[in-house]
Amino acid sequence: MLIGYARVSTHDQNLDLQKDALEKAGCARIYVEHISGGASVRPELDKTLEVLREGDTLVVWRLDRLGRSLKHLIELVNELEQRKVGLKSLSEAMDTTTSGGKLVFHIFGALAEFERNLIRERTQAGLAAARARGRKGGRPLALDEKKREVIIKLYNEKEHTVKEICQIMGISKPTLYSYLRKAGEKSGSRSGGSAIS
Repeated sequence: MLIGYARVSTHDQNLDLQKDALEKAGCARIYVEHISGGASVRPELDKTLEVLREGDTLVVWRLDRLGRSLKHLIELVNELEQRKVGLKSLSEAMDTTTSGGKLVFHIFGALAEFERNLIRERTQAGLAAARARGRKGGRPLALDEKKREVIIKLYNEKEHTVKEICQIMGISKPTLYSYLRKAGEKSGSRSGGSAIS
């Protein structure tokens, strides 16, 4: 069965074009999403993925209607492949149910992996160069020593929740736990007990 998925952002008016193309392609059902491409939660896409069964093909007008990024698109295609579901893009004339379509997607995946490796290598080279000049990587600590001591004291007194301490000091939970961990490492042991989360 061919299942269609169409998406438009609030600024995009191509919905009729997409729906017409999906209907012409023979889609039995079409799910429509009115949401930005960068949105991490897409309820209609989730519904579309739920109804797909082995042997079905997900049809989109264009690949950018489906994936938030190349990485996300590759993850989706891998998930569909594991479920034995095909993907067909009308504009790019690509179909993963064919050997040529699978090859194209393996090339996409290889390029994405290559790009990730390049970024990792550049980052490591940059950090090594900075260390050679005597600089350490990572962000500087946001609060001075006295404020960090206040945080540790508030935490150990157990009179405030972690959320309250974060609000009082204007920091996030991960930052608070980072300060606590560093204080524990300095004293030779981790801070005992825990405040109410």
